[in-house]
Amino acid sequence: MNEPLLEVKNLKVHFPVNSGPFTRAKEFVRAVDGVGFTIAPGETVGLVGESGCGKTTLGRAVIRLVEATEGQIIFEGEDLTRLKGSALRTRRRRFQMIFQDPYGSLNPRATVENIIGEALDIHHLAANAAARRQRVENLLQDVGLDASHAQRFPHEFSGGQRQRIGIARALAVEPKLIVCDEPVSALDVSVQAQIVNLLRGLQREHGIAYLFVAHDLAVVRHLSRRILVMYLGRIVEAGGAKKTCQSPKHPYTQALISAVPVVDPDSKRQRIILSGDVPSPIHPPSGCPFHPRCPVAEARCRTEVPALREIEPGHWVACHLAGGPAEITEKSSGRTETAPRAGA
Repeated sequence: MNEPLLEVKNLKVHFPVNSGPFTRAKEFVRAVDGVGFTIAPGETVGLVGESGCGKTTLGRAVIRLVEATEGQIIFEGEDLTRLKGSALRTRRRRFQMIFQDPYGSLNPRATVENIIGEALDIHHLAANAAARRQRVENLLQDVGLDASHAQRFPHEFSGGQRQRIGIARALAVEPKLIVCDEPVSALDVSVQAQIVNLLRGLQREHGIAYLFVAHDLAVVRHLSRRILVMYLGRIVEAGGAKKTCQSPKHPYTQALISAVPVVDPDSKRQRIILSGDVPSPIHPPSGCPFHPRCPVAEARCRTEVPALREIEPGHWVACHLAGGPAEITEKSSGRTETAPRAGA
């Protein structure tokens, strides 16, 4: 079996609260709290969950835009958490990021040629100005834009076109892994489909692996081979995209799936409504972090932290009742509280 391109082990990212130059933090926001997963070369892994669950922080930590508090990030056999300075800068060529906001992620004062060409300059990938210009034009054509757009500024483009520029910038250094932080959430539905198809085409052509962070489960299922479901800084379910969406085992995943709109008006799928809000990551609940909102929680869920265990080949769940809570639909019927919304 081939070695994974990326292997994350027990990754934690804790942010101090109310700390200063002369005071030591007594509390921490546990944005990512002991996460582990792998990504194979050329594979797409989707990451979903509600707003505030830690998805974006996890994506940024993987490529060292946010420093890890604990754990390992092994990329191509090398632990990125141990790298600093020029050694880390050299490795950054192998992994890039596509940001959520196509309006705020591009320098409004720079031309498209300079936005994309900056990475070529940093990593010395163009022999001269002519080679740099030709490389930028080729990248624009790869993402569906005209080469003449190289001399324009970001404000002259639509949101979808700006996201294409962001994708071209990420591709400039020929990375093996791209973290896609909700790259289509700010776009119209028709444009979303175009960007998703573009990413799939680029993956087939260049063999790129994606960590695809998104709130739209339909998009994640369409693009991903595997799905990671995150809640309050932890992975609560992980498995094949198709099987996880068709037969979710964790009560939280079941609730998320039930909130996805369906085309068939005669669909008999039961909507699962969760009570309450996501608990504070500063003071997470004891036991299972989901138990205050879980419709099928038992006494042990309040005291025992469930381990992420493999209940079927390739399907992992962090739930004491994994494989059992089919009664969640019946127990949840009649509730009127606000349903969860997966988000950034």
